[in-house]
Parts: sequence; C-alpha cells; structure tokens
Amino acid sequence: MKESGRKKPQGGDVQSRRGSVWSLVFKIVVPLVVTVLLCYVLFAKQDVGEMVSIIRTECNYWWIVVALVLSIFSHVFRAMRWRIQLKAIGVDAPLFTVVLSIFGTYAVNPRLGELWRTGYISQREHAPFDSVFGSMVADRLADTITVALLTLATLIFAGGPLVDFLRENGAEGTLDGLIALATSPWTIIAVAGFVAIVALIFFRHTPVVASICRFMLGIWHGFAAIATMKGRGRWLVLTVCVWGCYFLQLYVAFFAFPLTGQVVADYGAGAVAVCFVLSSIAMVVPSNGGIGPWQLAVMFGLSVYSAGIEGLTRDYAASFANLVLGSQTLLLVLLGIFTFVCIAIQKRNDRKC
Repeated sequence: MKESGRKKPQGGDVQSRRGSVWSLVFKIVVPLVVTVLLCYVLFAKQDVGEMVSIIRTECNYWWIVVALVLSIFSHVFRAMRWRIQLKAIGVDAPLFTVVLSIFGTYAVNPRLGELWRTGYISQREHAPFDSVFGSMVADRLADTITVALLTLATLIFAGGPLVDFLRENGAEGTLDGLIALATSPWTIIAVAGFVAIVALIFFRHTPVVASICRFMLGIWHGFAAIATMKGRGRWLVLTVCVWGCYFLQLYVAFFAFPLTGQVVADYGAGAVAVCFVLSSIAMVVPSNGGIGPWQLAVMFGLSVYSAGIEGLTRDYAASFANLVLGSQTLLLVLLGIFTFVCIAIQKRNDRKC
C-alpha cells in the first residue's frame, strides 16, 4: 500500500503548537479578560456623566501636558540606562534605536513589548537574543527593587494616613497577614523547591532541559553583566531620573484638578507618594497597559485623604485617574505610530544599501 502523502504531525510540532496556544492565552487572553473585569468593577458604580462633567469643567489641561512631557523624558532616560547594560554585553546600539525600542515596548504592551524590544534590538544589532533578553530582565529587576525601596520609604515617611485608614476599615490585620505570607522566606523556598522537584522528576535527561539550560546561561550572561559593567554610577543616576520622572508626572497631574491639588496642599508630596506606590504595585496585575488596576489603585490612594477634602468623591477620584491614564495611553499610541514609521524608514534605507 502506498503511504498517504499527508504527513502525520510530529510530536515536537504538536507540543510546539500547544506551547504557542498557551503562550497566546497567557500573553493576550488573560490580560484582556483581567482588563475587562477590572474595568467593569471600575465603572459599574460610577456616574459616567458626572465624571465627564468634572473633567470638562474642572481640569486644567496644561498640567496634563507637562505630565506627558515628563513621561517622554522617562522613556528616553530608560533607553539611556538600558544602553549602558547593552554595551556591557557587547551590543553598542545607537541611542535612537534603543529609544525606539522603549517607545515600541509601551505601545505594543508593557509585557509583550518586553519580548518585542528584545527581538528588535537582537535583530537590528545582530546580537544573541538570550543575552539581550537577560539585560532586559536585569533592567526590569532594577525597577522591581526600586518599587520595593520606594514602598518601604513611603510607608516609613508617609504611611501614617494609609495605616490609619486601613485600621479604621478593619483591613490592617488581613493586609499584614498577606504581606507576611507572601514575603516569608519559607514561602519562597517552598515554591522554588516545588518547581525544582517537578522539573527534575519530569524533565531530566531531556533535550528540552538542555536547551533551557543553554538559554538560561545566555540570560545569566546578560543579567550578570550589570555587576561589572562600566558606567555603573551613570546607570544609578539614570535610574533616579527614570523614577523621578514617573513620580513627577503624577505629582504635577495632581494640580490639574482643584481637589487633588488641595490634597497636595493639605497633605504634601507624601500623599502623591502613597498613590504613586500603590499604582506602581498595581501594574503587577496582568492587564493591558495597567488599564483597570492603575485607576483603582489611585482611587484607593485618594480615598485615604478624602475625609479631609470635601467633595473628593469616588466619581471625582475616578475622573482624575481616568484622565491621567487616558492621556498617557494616547501618548503611547502616538509614540508607537512614530516608532513604527521610523522602523519602516530604517528598513527601506537598509534595503537600498
């Protein structure tokens, strides 16, 4: 009998397709579902007409413009910082190329965008993907450490009203318990041990593990370069510049509305710091561009101070949070268009050469 011309799918192909499907689910479907659910929570009890009225009648848009300019500077400083790390692994990419990669990261999606910028720099500069990926991981780890330090500093110097608010609402004990559980060394050791045991039992002596090990070594090369790279002092300064811009753009945005400006006048920059830290932590939630968790975090932060500010209602806080994030999202769209136009021009010029 003649064999059928149709080839049977190989096991590796099937596994590859399954992996692609799950990757699609976790990278696109899950964030989309989370975003929709959180937006429902956000707007279910809101008077949209009231929010629009507040934005139209009370917002001073010049402060929003200043915040957007600071946002652009934060992206440029981030590109300058990452370029130092790239140079440490032998990738001397032009600053404009790295800036485009950062613009594109946030335009695509902060999570999918990380892979995009890694692939863009790797392809553009003919550099190993795993090493560039490792430098990106180090870049993000620096942000995680920065958020942790900012959270600690905020709780020490400006956390009094937040703690009082949680105590009055009966949430302090629950919050402390969750924090203690999540940060417990035993929890971390248990999770890491479980993952290691599962990997050893099911995947030892397989080509997949060998490939993963080689890839992880490449990542470690890009990650560890930060400890020995030249320009560490400039890298630290740029880290301060990046997060300083992040904070300042929220700080100046507070003056766009009379009542949020009153929060700063009455409670100082510490109130902005509380909202800033809460919104930074909220970005861990897997949503598209922080839509949903960011606004809810800022609204919660403002609610801490609402008792002392007459008129600072949930609708008012939602108006502020939605306008600030909406303007940031619009900026990212415009930067994304600029980025991909520039990339198209680069590719056309490359073909001519």
